[in-house]
Amino acid sequence: MVTIDAALVRWSTDEAERAGRPLLVLLHGVGSHEGDLIGLAPYLPRDLAIASLRAPLPHGDGHSWYPLALPGSPEPGPVDEAAEAVLAWVDSLGDAHPSVALLGFSQGGSLTLQLLRHAPERFAWAAVLAGFVVPDDSEATSRRDAELARVRPDVFWGRGDVDAVIPLDAVQRTADWLAAHADVEETVYPGLAHGISQEELDDLNAFISRVTNPLAGLDPDTLDSDTRDSDSDTDVAAADRGAPDRAAAPAAAPDAPATTDADALAVDAGRRIGTVDDPAVR
Repeated sequence: MVTIDAALVRWSTDEAERAGRPLLVLLHGVGSHEGDLIGLAPYLPRDLAIASLRAPLPHGDGHSWYPLALPGSPEPGPVDEAAEAVLAWVDSLGDAHPSVALLGFSQGGSLTLQLLRHAPERFAWAAVLAGFVVPDDSEATSRRDAELARVRPDVFWGRGDVDAVIPLDAVQRTADWLAAHADVEETVYPGLAHGISQEELDDLNAFISRVTNPLAGLDPDTLDSDTRDSDSDTDVAAADRGAPDRAAAPAAAPDAPATTDADALAVDAGRRIGTVDDPAVR
């Protein structure tokens, strides 16, 4: 049995400021740690309480959610155990947060989709960056997938078109599975390898705005007078587009943390957030 060490969770806010905020759970890639994805916090909506978890298994200088196997096709049992560990940690928070969402990179992305299988109505939305769905044709997973297809949660799936880490068969499997089980927003980024670009972060923030604020992006002419801002005479959608809590470009957040571990984020002068390519990523 694996567990999440609550003492090692990295938070974006002090404990006194977390209660009542929507929770976003970050799940890092293999060989990395809880200190990597928390570097995304300055580029995500500031109303979120963001928690970056450490995977329970040691892997080199970092950690792994489950043992490595055939690339893109891990054994489902250990992935289920990791999902149950994350769910237990989320449940330990009680009702401190009005909603919970997931964001996973690479191996953490596969765990994100496995969590949706285990608890399709538990999460408000999910983001999978350079990740994949775990193949599993067991009867238990078939039942979970049927329930997930009924719920169809909102999922953002971003990946690069030159990602040499995630096998093509895993990419196609994930595309087919997401289309059948979620309301998916899929975007492929030209020239992006196994990493995260600024364009992808911009698209992710637009996705978050859309799924958390139904008025965002609507044509102002379709809104009635009650939804308009009475002080500024601007509509809610326009106000959201200019909201100060929208993620800024990396250049606007020079103090953002950066790391160089496998699967870890690095912010460079080229306005790209990415990861070092690691053929060990599964």
